[in-house]
Amino acid sequence: MNNVVANKFEELGVIPVVVLNDVKDALPLAKALVEGGLPCAEVTFRTEAAEESIRLMHEAYPEMLIAAGTVLTTEQVDRAVAAGASIIVSPGFDPEVVDYCIEKGIEVCPGIVTPSELAQAVKRGLTRVKFFPAEAAGGLAMIKAMTAAYTNVRIMPTGGINAKNISDYLACDKIFCCGGSWMVKGDLIKAGEFDKIKSMTEEAVGLVKEIRK
Repeated sequence: MNNVVANKFEELGVIPVVVLNDVKDALPLAKALVEGGLPCAEVTFRTEAAEESIRLMHEAYPEMLIAAGTVLTTEQVDRAVAAGASIIVSPGFDPEVVDYCIEKGIEVCPGIVTPSELAQAVKRGLTRVKFFPAEAAGGLAMIKAMTAAYTNVRIMPTGGINAKNISDYLACDKIFCCGGSWMVKGDLIKAGEFDKIKSMTEEAVGLVKEIRK
């Protein structure tokens, strides 16, 4: 399985995990992220606005790497890809969704939380997986313990990652990037505070550079 998008995510270091409840917020949010130095987003597919938001963001900012998150069905896979998502991310390991993506040549990063789920991903040739909910499921200690037996696998932890703990995660060579929502919180989006989102995005970019220098 190729990791074209995952490798680009690795270059960026942090992926904003976005919940959009209103399509009108899609473009100003995309603008804030791109101008803040993170031309990427995982748009969760759990709202009515998600599909159209991905479409608008992709059309206005074709350079943006857009992941469709919280994808639970093969039908959602098709809709997300048609809208412009370049990678499918799921909260858990659903064999049907994963196999469908592999069969269609769609890049997929499924969620795992146990060694058994990780084994299922490895069996399918996947080397990039999401670890969710990261902090609640044991955090960095759990990631290091699980990946010790799987030398080729690298992880995207999501859930509980913030400006205070991201350095610990990114310092681990088993982690290729982190998913985080602290710079794109729902209340900021709802209040239209896109300047604040842009400045917090710039801070996140600065953190990644500081960690990796």
